[in-house]
Amino acid sequence: MELLFTALTALFSFVYMFLVAKLMGHRQIAQLDSFDYITGITVGSIAAELATELEEPLKPIIAMAVYGVLAVAVSRFTLRYQRSRKYIEGTPTILFHNRKLYRENLKKARIDLSEFLALCRQQGYFDLSQIYTAVFEHNGALSILPLEPDRPATPRDLQLEPQQTTFPTEVIMEGRVLGENLKRMGKEETWLKEQLKSQGFRSPKEVFLALCDQNDQLTCYRPEEA
Repeated sequence: MELLFTALTALFSFVYMFLVAKLMGHRQIAQLDSFDYITGITVGSIAAELATELEEPLKPIIAMAVYGVLAVAVSRFTLRYQRSRKYIEGTPTILFHNRKLYRENLKKARIDLSEFLALCRQQGYFDLSQIYTAVFEHNGALSILPLEPDRPATPRDLQLEPQQTTFPTEVIMEGRVLGENLKRMGKEETWLKEQLKSQGFRSPKEVFLALCDQNDQLTCYRPEEA
């Protein structure tokens, strides 16, 4: 009986932590600043305690609820009062500008030259002479503004006006036709089967993934073995 209760509390802690994470929003995953990092570690520790707490499970439940409410409250507070962000989330720091490295700002960001150069390489810049400004964001990412001669050319530079592209739509996944997506595109399964037949597929079950773009071009992928 005790083992069953342990399994149930572990399952409940998993579901409860998932709900708290959803309540706290995607920032918890995608943009970890210091506050999100601390909150994530604490909520995870409380959830682990909840999974094995058999005598008084209400205590970790309340603690997780408090942290979830605090995270949401702080997020809404910073949205309403913009000036508070620099105290809670931090502010961007200029590390490099117009061929000048700022030593004090590097110390403030707590990164050394080798780490800075590694961050630049991750952005595709192996030569600092190609960079005009490098800003260290509050979430730990490095934003780079390249010099004009070294930035990628755009269609506007070439005086072109290309058609706006959109995301391709999944119409088949793992051999299953996604009828809702087809309907949203104004297509029917008969059209899909004709397209598959023209590409040598006898049935949608032979297709691992099929994508349809804005020009009604169907791209199919077979389920290849590793």
